[in-house]
Amino acid sequence: MVAPPSPPPPPPDPQFVLRGSRSAVHALHFCGGAQGQGHPLLLSGSLHGLVHIWSLQTRRVLATLDGHAGKCVTWLQTLPPGPQLLSQGRDLRVHVWDLAEGRNAIVDSVCLESVGFCRGSVLACGPQRWMLAMPGKGGDEVQILEMPSKTSVCSLKPEAEARPGMPMCLQLWQADSSPLPLLLAGYEDGSVALWDVSARKVCSRVACHEEPVMGLDFDSQKARGVSGSAEKALAVWSLDEQRALQVHGTHQLTNPGVADVRIRPDRRLLATAGWDHRIRVFHWRTMKPLAVLAFHSAAVHCLAFATDGLLAAGSGDQRISVWSLYPRM
Repeated sequence: MVAPPSPPPPPPDPQFVLRGSRSAVHALHFCGGAQGQGHPLLLSGSLHGLVHIWSLQTRRVLATLDGHAGKCVTWLQTLPPGPQLLSQGRDLRVHVWDLAEGRNAIVDSVCLESVGFCRGSVLACGPQRWMLAMPGKGGDEVQILEMPSKTSVCSLKPEAEARPGMPMCLQLWQADSSPLPLLLAGYEDGSVALWDVSARKVCSRVACHEEPVMGLDFDSQKARGVSGSAEKALAVWSLDEQRALQVHGTHQLTNPGVADVRIRPDRRLLATAGWDHRIRVFHWRTMKPLAVLAFHSAAVHCLAFATDGLLAAGSGDQRISVWSLYPRM
């Protein structure tokens, strides 16, 4: 008799869980050691407007930043090379924090003109210069600023006939073959567009979803990206040498609602944050499903990968789960 195939191993448990945010977690970001710490830190943004700086060594909060008037923190990003942090909140502010030598001070702020769900994006332009993309006025515009001078680079407004609705997610990047910045934007109508920031024009637009794009990520080495929406599918798309976007396929999910998608820095894994409380992990090249992580008791709002491969997930259950999955080879 032929032995039946052995069942797949059960999904792993989190390596550890961080508790103490006291409200739903809506933003996560890993950064290198700061404040005299040699270990990476995890930053989290909460529904009640607080930013927590966590030590992954002690698994405790090192500092709490309160700068968004009790309004939800939706995006966090550290700036290269120094210990500065950007935090975006639904109080219509993007704050620049100085975290050097134990300081936790707001040193600058940018006012937003739209209170939508769209998170910002940054691109380093030099040692002390960077570009900030954020939702602009009118509901459908994206504003690009050069920082820290706050000089307006441009405002990207879709063509009148396009009518894509509000921008929902943004990613600034720069191709190796060109010094000019490009912007990928996911829109309310389910489309993804590639903008030439310098020319202020859309290079390509492709319909990826029937519902608003809730999250996207782009692998610049493979010129391949992925997006998720309120529906039960992921869309995988690519960018050719003529800067034309093309959908390669969709991957059906069990339940609707993808709040965030993240490609691991080594470009081997893809993780999705689900409204169904689940984290789903895929092989990025083949899109083969690898694991369904069922730990949280409420919607998973955000994900972040560390450079060493650790995955963090933030949920409406006020917990942050940290996972070590398929160690980097």
